[in-house]
Formats: sequence, C-alpha cells, structure tokens
Amino acid sequence: MIRKAKAVWRGAGRTGNGTLSSDSGVLANTPYSFKTRFENEKGTNPEELIAAAHAGCFAMALAFQLQGAGFTPTELTAEAAVSLDPEGQGFRVSRSALTLSAKIPNIDQSTFDRLAHEAEKNCPISKLLNAQITLDAKLV
Repeated sequence: MIRKAKAVWRGAGRTGNGTLSSDSGVLANTPYSFKTRFENEKGTNPEELIAAAHAGCFAMALAFQLQGAGFTPTELTAEAAVSLDPEGQGFRVSRSALTLSAKIPNIDQSTFDRLAHEAEKNCPISKLLNAQITLDAKLV
C-alpha cells in the first residue's frame, strides 16, 4: 500500500507559501506557509498533519488491540501534541505527546494500560517518528 501527498511551494522560506494536496482529495490545495507553521495564520502545517496522523493511527491501533482482546470501545478520543524545536541551523520534531480518553465497557485498568501502551509502541506512525513519544491514557 502506498499513500501519496503533494506539496507545491512558491517563493522564499519566510515570505513564500505553498499548498498541500492528497490523492484522496481530503487535502486539496490546502494552504501552508511560514505564518501557518510558526504563527497562527489560517492554514495547515506539517507538524499539525503529523499530529493528526499520529492521533488517528494510535486510536485505530488501540481499537485493533482491544478487538483482539475481546473488547469494543464506545469511544476513543486521542490527541497528539507534536513539538517542533530548534536544532542546529534548523528544527526537528522532538516529541509527540499522546493523550487518550477512552470509554471501554467491561475492561479493567491493567488490561487497558497494557493494550494502550502496546498500541502506542506499535502504531506505524509511532514507529516512523524519530522522537520521544509519551502517552497519558485515561479510562473514563
């Protein structure tokens, strides 16, 4: 399976701008720029997309872990906070902090903790990231 997305950038780094598009069409010429990345201008940025990918991947991985253990979640709400930090002359994604709020009938805390941590370690996006990954998981 191969998934593709395209970036088009025009101009210099600080003053230029670009668009991001995905083959699925979910992203279609979505704007991004220095201001959407380092300030709060409307548009997206690579770190926000990585955060969405990590949260979504983790939630789905946990759903599969739970299914394999005989549990069906009512709801899994996952959030990833991706940190972009200076490094040398540039930047690096240094951390992805996952937060989970889970509603899962009939599961005990230790089983929940074990399955959540397995999902965090084994989702493909966690494996992709060369960053510290943390998980704060709550069963509600």
